[in-house]
Amino acid sequence: MTKLDILAIGVHPDDVELSAAGTVLSHIAQGKKVGLLDLTRGELGTRGNAQLRTLEAFASAQKMGALVREQLDLGDGFFQHSQPNLLKIIEIIRKYQPEIILTNALDDRHPDHGRAAKLVSDACFLSGLIKIETQMKGKSQPAWRPKNVYHYIQDRYRQPDFVVDISEYMEKKLELIFCFKSQFYDPNSTEPMTPIASKDFVEYVKGRDSTYGRLMGVAYAEGYNVARPPGVQDLFHLV
Repeated sequence: MTKLDILAIGVHPDDVELSAAGTVLSHIAQGKKVGLLDLTRGELGTRGNAQLRTLEAFASAQKMGALVREQLDLGDGFFQHSQPNLLKIIEIIRKYQPEIILTNALDDRHPDHGRAAKLVSDACFLSGLIKIETQMKGKSQPAWRPKNVYHYIQDRYRQPDFVVDISEYMEKKLELIFCFKSQFYDPNSTEPMTPIASKDFVEYVKGRDSTYGRLMGVAYAEGYNVARPPGVQDLFHLV
């Protein structure tokens, strides 16, 4: 088992790259152990297919420097807040015992995002209950509850509860996004156009992160929401 400092979860394979890649890269550079989990294979995406997106996802994880990337198959667009799905996520949380979870926006244009946020948040709580039993490779898993769950902001603008400086990692973040070549702008593609496949979409991503960066006086930042206020022991750790 590889114990992680951060487990970044997205309901679709490119969610983390689009909204939290800079944060992930900056913490990997600090020596933190980071892994990724995709709840679905993104099989309902207009462009490409599930097999291609999986290849793109693992190429991104390798370039990112993530220690692991796992994919569940909960059903893009149709997954439910159910006991079986909660248990699948709990098994992954207990397997890697992350201190921090990054996951989807609390509310967003794509209905999967908000539903995934609730599903992951509840799984994090339930993962700490000793009377919920799970197994991995025939062995019982100990209960584990992450210290914090942070929801990265995605398509819709939301007022962030805090922002993370990613100025040093913005260009590398764009490289990771373009690992998903089938989803984004490609002048040679004959597939249908989508909002994220438009030529100016990358400028939207940079503009969003520039807006959040302005809040802390840096070039680029990623924004996060919290379901509960995080505790602070040292006021001088706040920028």
